[in-house]
Amino acid sequence: IRIAMTTDPHRPRFHTLPARNWMNDPNGLIQRDGVYHLFYQYNPDGPWHGNIHWGHARSDDLVRWEELPVALYPTPGSPDAGGCWSGCAIDLGEQVALLYTGFDMGAQRPCLAYGDADLITWRKHPGNPVIAGPPPGLDTLGFRDHSVWREDGQWYQAIGSGIRGKGGTALVYRSTDLLSWEYLHPLADEDIHQRFPLFTGLIWECPNLFPLGDRHVLLVSAWRPAGLEYVAAYVGELREQRFTPRSLVKLDGGDHCYYAPQTLLDARGRRLIWGWLQEERDREAQIAAGWSGMMSLPRVLSLDAASGLRMAFAPELEGLRGAGARWTGLRVDEDRLVMLDVSDGDQCELGLTIEAGETGETRLHVRRSPDGREDTLIGIDWARKTLFVERARSSLNPRAEPGRREIGLAGGADRACVMRVFVDHSVLEVCVNDQAWISCRVYPELADSVGIGLSSVGATSWVASVEHWACGL
Repeated sequence: IRIAMTTDPHRPRFHTLPARNWMNDPNGLIQRDGVYHLFYQYNPDGPWHGNIHWGHARSDDLVRWEELPVALYPTPGSPDAGGCWSGCAIDLGEQVALLYTGFDMGAQRPCLAYGDADLITWRKHPGNPVIAGPPPGLDTLGFRDHSVWREDGQWYQAIGSGIRGKGGTALVYRSTDLLSWEYLHPLADEDIHQRFPLFTGLIWECPNLFPLGDRHVLLVSAWRPAGLEYVAAYVGELREQRFTPRSLVKLDGGDHCYYAPQTLLDARGRRLIWGWLQEERDREAQIAAGWSGMMSLPRVLSLDAASGLRMAFAPELEGLRGAGARWTGLRVDEDRLVMLDVSDGDQCELGLTIEAGETGETRLHVRRSPDGREDTLIGIDWARKTLFVERARSSLNPRAEPGRREIGLAGGADRACVMRVFVDHSVLEVCVNDQAWISCRVYPELADSVGIGLSSVGATSWVASVEHWACGL
């Protein structure tokens, strides 16, 4: 079936995704010779999860990505006959290795592949799997996804798992050659489940452990049944390969929409991060579209002594900007809608500086139709100190998910809030003060649902400035 992807009103234009079919977790992020490489879970058969390969794209500017040939594909009769699942890239200097999860008949086992200099051709190690299975004596749920680091001349890896009756965990292994691995212990102590009971999940998927500033950060995608998924970001210390968390935040209030993130340290010393943006419409709609899933825009992680973990859009994204407009000193009275004169409301970047309030809500309307039948609200609730996205009227299509998303602003609501929003057809990525994030999906049906406006509920809002840029490649 040939589908006109470029005319699909819901297909993003500047987010990274393959030409068609299914995409999920980012894998194997690495920079070589100034070029960023993004691998990802990919199904060449269609827009659903199954027959998982490793897709591959590269970029030299973080904005324009070139789709490359599939890097890894299942080999019949091998440990990955059922799929090449998530993993990471390991820079060996002259060579790059991929450590990934081979899936076969329900078994999940680590496998290794080595790449040529161009990272196009990959050879699987004949001794796969490099670990036969989970540690004996542990009643594990899941044994997949890999985070590798080097310390004191040895390799270590954390494998995502869960211990039945206790919760999610990551299991630490040690090796001298990436081939023979010795199990050590769980990465974090069991008291993590008592200290942070709402964020442990049944399984920790896609663990990613890395140093940041004078601390270590552990990202885990906490999986629970019925789609109750989210990304937990623990900040703490790593000593003798044991991680002690000191604080925890939900990385993105989009919950299951933003999932399975992975990071890389680039040549400029920045910790970059991408996440998988899932669809939030039903399977039938995805199959009809011919594609499903994409990567988030790249973000930069940092630590702030006062406010903790911070995350900002990569500055290279300014390269997407086209024509712009700016408004200043806007007073938005209660129950008043102020529409902005823009024509690129389905593919744009917005920047707002909003004076802090004590009560009421300040709302940004996006993807709004002139008659208001379709309208997505991005707002700040000043009394509750939350950022929210309300999608009750985002789409007239009943196949689209209408749920509300919200996340706390912490101390960020006590001062002027700087909000940045990227709208890319069905994708919204929202950030306030580099601390509160919501990524989600909207699927307006009306061709004229491109309006952008401001409103207030419960009090007058003062918006110091609004900037708008049309975006495109």
